[in-house]
Amino acid sequence: MLVIDRFEGEYALIKMNKKIFHIPKVLLPKGAREGDVVSINITVDSRATAELKKG
Repeated sequence: MLVIDRFEGEYALIKMNKKIFHIPKVLLPKGAREGDVVSINITVDSRATAELKKG
């Protein structure tokens, strides 16, 4: 479970399994507040990766 612990400057401090992660606030949905449970989905963009490797 990912919970917004608090905000510090431009970052949200997200707690997961007693660890804290700093996530830029701009990546959170508008209206997200301390105590909200959030979910994060990270995917690999294979097309962009291939273009980057081409140079």
